Amino acid sequence: MTQQSNAIISANIGVCYVDEAGHEDAQALAQRLNLPLLDHYDLRDEQYSQLLICEAGSRRLQQTGRKAPGPVLADFVSGAVAHRRKFGGGKGQMIAKAVGIKGSIRPQVTDVTAGLGRDSFVLATLGCEVQMVERSPIIHALLESGLQQALCDPEVADIAARMQLVNADSIDWLAEQLTANHRPQVIYVDPMFPHTEKSALVKKEMRAFRDIVGDDQDSAALLERALNLAEYRVVVKRPRKAPAIEGQTPSYQLNGKSSRYDIYTLKSLS
Repeated sequence: MTQQSNAIISANIGVCYVDEAGHEDAQALAQRLNLPLLDHYDLRDEQYSQLLICEAGSRRLQQTGRKAPGPVLADFVSGAVAHRRKFGGGKGQMIAKAVGIKGSIRPQVTDVTAGLGRDSFVLATLGCEVQMVERSPIIHALLESGLQQALCDPEVADIAARMQLVNADSIDWLAEQLTANHRPQVIYVDPMFPHTEKSALVKKEMRAFRDIVGDDQDSAALLERALNLAEYRVVVKRPRKAPAIEGQTPSYQLNGKSSRYDIYTLKSLS
């Protein structure tokens, strides 16, 4: 089930297509997102900073320019996510420990900064029911496509069925859940880390995302809202050397080589 957000698309983006099936999808997407539909495209043409390209059964976001990196897409079937699904360490992974997976316990997790859904997919692979909340309509469109592909693939269809997608501003969405007294067991937060000159050469996904949504300037408000709503715990993913989000001090931390998890426990998972 999806919910369309009214989030503003700040980047200069055009929608285009590769084949006839992609044409139909591109028409519907351009209308839904209020973006221009292009009959043809040239990646060297920088009239649009990014292109949302539709092809039969898939969508990808592509920066333009002669030195632009490759496309960004939500892929739950192949590549890095497939390798992690098969060889990622199962319940021994740090993210599994962070959200409270232990023995037969599989908490319901709400990922309020879904991005391309990789962490959500890992948790769904481990047996959790996962709700993904993504405020950017563009990133939501990529997630929507990736989930549809996964649901049609026999190897991962059962995993994708445990993933639910919502397009909404997470702070507003959490407030609505609080009003409705619907409390997620675990809330997972992975905010965009502020851009610095030293981190200018970030991954292509982050470069594309910053063009669309910028940095997460409301992390403290999001954490506060999550702590008011979650039933058992809130988990925040951070770069290893980054400070904790302003506000409540984490109950404990799990440290990895490049990242860590700040865990805020509210009551014991059982």
